[in-house]
Amino acid sequence: MSGASETKPISRQALEDFAAALLQAGGFSEQYAKQSAELLVWANMRGADSHGVLRIPRYIEMVELGIVKGCAEPAVSHEFGAICRLDGNLVPGAVGMSMATKRAIELAGTFGIGLCEISRISHSGAIGYFAEKIARAGMIGIVMAASKPLMVYHGARGEGVSTNPIAISAPAGEGQNPLIFDMSTAAVALGKIMAAKDAGRPIPPDWAVNIEGVPTTDPSKVKAVLPMAGPKGSGLSLMIEVLVSVLGGNPLISAALSQKKDNGFNGLAIAINPFAFGLPHAVVEDIAALARAVKGLPPAAGVKEVLLPGERGFLTAARRSADGIPITAGTAKRLAEEGVKRGVAVPAEFS
Repeated sequence: MSGASETKPISRQALEDFAAALLQAGGFSEQYAKQSAELLVWANMRGADSHGVLRIPRYIEMVELGIVKGCAEPAVSHEFGAICRLDGNLVPGAVGMSMATKRAIELAGTFGIGLCEISRISHSGAIGYFAEKIARAGMIGIVMAASKPLMVYHGARGEGVSTNPIAISAPAGEGQNPLIFDMSTAAVALGKIMAAKDAGRPIPPDWAVNIEGVPTTDPSKVKAVLPMAGPKGSGLSLMIEVLVSVLGGNPLISAALSQKKDNGFNGLAIAINPFAFGLPHAVVEDIAALARAVKGLPPAAGVKEVLLPGERGFLTAARRSADGIPITAGTAKRLAEEGVKRGVAVPAEFS
């Protein structure tokens, strides 16, 4: 392997197969390993490498620590009309969020809106993946995830809230990619700091702080990330904790701060059926018209084209589908070592 920050690109199928094999060897059931690998590689395909296969060693470690059950079976805790609450029973996050998303879509087909919360899961990955599934079903999607304190609460020293992400999606017409807005409430996703560490790169000083609460450019010294837009990011994160964790019966932040207790991760999927609004025309046509209007705006000086929410990811996916997915040297090394350790054949592209 060269000292460069990227190895030779690897094809989507080869990377997905390798990821699934590693996860299965690490304790995931075959089905759960495939589902999780699909989500991870979806993120890599769209350029969100911070939420891609670099997470695999940690996912396997969580199984070994008993934080995740590789073959857990989630169960319905409560249902009331369009609302469903699931107990994830420590199921892998990709699997649990897929179940919640599927249930939200089903409920929206019956009630016009469906809301499904799932508690006690692991890291849910790039939640835009689930928002896209809702949009592909012809519905508006809102997906959120919550975890333990990882981010500074504005005005406080040290972790106070999490990097809780939110994604909103909408179908944009037949043959068109949906709109997908996916953001973390942090200045940067924690996975980007992991990626910088793998690549041996420094990070910007406005991304994170060290153990003393001082901004750092060394990814290995990061203690907590900073919120996006100061009080806006930390305030939004706090309210996502209310919607996803408190309403779901599994508070994370208060438990961690007061009882020093780790209650895992939680997720929430909401699907909204446009037909429920009884409009005389298809809502998707208006969404498509909105997308065309914004896309048609004249680009600012130095900007090649105006991009819609999610469009950069779709363009990156098309390019990586043709050219392969570049994996940083540090990530490739860690995955190759994991493969050797567990008797999983390592793709030639990793050497």
